[in-house]
Amino acid sequence: SKYSLAHDNILTNIYIMTHCLCSSFLLSGTTWMQEMVSLISSRGDPHLIQTVPNWARAPWLEQYYCAAVLETSSTVPRVITTHLPHHLLGPALQGSRAKVIYVSRNPKDVVVSFYHFHKMANFLPDAGTFTEFLNRFLEGTLCFGSWFDHIKGWTSQTATVNNLLHITYEEMLLDLHGAIKRVSSFLQCPLVDEEVNNCVQHCSFSTMKNNKMVNYTMVPDDIMDHSKGSFMRKGEALLYYMKVNQT
Repeated sequence: SKYSLAHDNILTNIYIMTHCLCSSFLLSGTTWMQEMVSLISSRGDPHLIQTVPNWARAPWLEQYYCAAVLETSSTVPRVITTHLPHHLLGPALQGSRAKVIYVSRNPKDVVVSFYHFHKMANFLPDAGTFTEFLNRFLEGTLCFGSWFDHIKGWTSQTATVNNLLHITYEEMLLDLHGAIKRVSSFLQCPLVDEEVNNCVQHCSFSTMKNNKMVNYTMVPDDIMDHSKGSFMRKGEALLYYMKVNQT
C-alpha cells in the first residue's frame, strides 16, 4: 500500500541518513520539542518557525506525506516526529546515526491534556466523561495504546540505542534555558549565550501559543473543533490535581 511503502522508505532513511527523531507519547511536550529543535538548528533565528508549519518542519512518521516532505526538504538536520512505540522502530534505529530525543511527561498531566485534545479532535471518538476517559487511559485502550508500555519501551532502550536523549516536560518547564543547552549539546550544535536566549524567547509557551505555525489554528475546523478549546491550553504541570478538584 501507499502507506506501507512510505513507511518503509522512512525507516530506510532513518537508518542511512542523519536525522533527529523526536519521539513521545501524545500530549507529552512533542510540539515543544519540535520547536526547540527547529530553533536550535537555526541558531535561534525565528524565521523558519514563523513561516513554516511545524508539521512540515518536523513531519510525522505516521503520516503518508512524511516521505515526500523529507525528499524535498533542504533543512539540516532533517527532523522526524513520532508517537509510535519503540518496538516498531527499534530494528531501524539499531546502528543508525539518527539522534533520538524521547520526551516524557507526568502521566497525570498527560491524561488531562489528552482528554481536552480528544474532545476537540473530530477524527477521534467521543471522549466521554473524564472518569471514563481516565479508565480507558489506564487500560491502554486509547489511540497509541498504553502510556506505560510506551515509556517503558523507549526508556529501557537508553543503554542500547545509540544517541538517545531522554528529557522530561517538567525539566523543560522548570529550566528551559538548561534544557535548550542540553538538547543543543546532544545534537552537536553548541550555541552561544545570545543564541540560547533567542531560543528561550521563541519557544516559550506564550510565544508558541500565539504562533499560528505551531498552535494548530491553521488546521481546518472539520479536523479540530477550535470552538471546544485550544491545542495549547496552559503549558503547566500538576494539571491533574486542578482537574480532579473541578470534578
